[in-house]
Amino acid sequence: MVNCPQLLENDLAQTGRIHSVETCGTVDGPGIRYVVFTQGCPLRCMYCHNPDCRDLSGGKEVTVGELIEDIVRYRAYIQASGGVTVTGGEPLLQPDFVMELLRAAQAQGLHTALDTSGFSDLDSAKRVAQYADLVLLDIKSFEPELYHRVTQVSLEPTLRFARYLHDIQKPVWLRFVLVPELTASVNNVEGLARFVAKLTNVERVEVLPFHQMGAYKWEQLGYDYQLKDTSPPSPEQVQQVKDIFLKHGLNIQA
Repeated sequence: MVNCPQLLENDLAQTGRIHSVETCGTVDGPGIRYVVFTQGCPLRCMYCHNPDCRDLSGGKEVTVGELIEDIVRYRAYIQASGGVTVTGGEPLLQPDFVMELLRAAQAQGLHTALDTSGFSDLDSAKRVAQYADLVLLDIKSFEPELYHRVTQVSLEPTLRFARYLHDIQKPVWLRFVLVPELTASVNNVEGLARFVAKLTNVERVEVLPFHQMGAYKWEQLGYDYQLKDTSPPSPEQVQQVKDIFLKHGLNIQA
């Protein structure tokens, strides 16, 4: 068992369900990261590239201790400039497990990041966020009706969580997936940019172009994939959206 003197044995025995891990990720936070994909998600995003993470009963059960034992094997790669990222699925669907995992990673001197939609009751989200050095907050859209169309859930919990992270000045990287003819309207992006510009803890905005790399999973699972005929945005479309965020004084990922 890995040595975590700050944690009780019961903390390391906390169980959760994960889909998989990526031992040397480079797109989910700074540096090289050990990425844990949790199982289960209450959102039904039209463009989800991990639909196999939806079902909370899927994946495999692990303990915090088992994951930390594996994580420390990669310390030499991730400690200098990277760390541990917990994503999904939706990590906040398993708050006790994710909280203890992040806490255990911090006890090992590792940087921690939480990649979340923010769709959770705020008390649970607060408990998890306290052990995240960085929150990667995915705001799928800003217009409430469009957000519901894209995700099948309400936007308000995400905005409430975003405001809380601002209040405590938790570092945030905001993520926005650009889908032509869906999330790309100027009004939608302008609204999001105006909201985010008021949050002084947002270090950067990542505009993520829609892609079709997860489409085959929808077919394998028998799900109705409504974006099969949607093309990725052009470089010009991506730059147009980046320019809107830049106009509002926000830092855009290069």
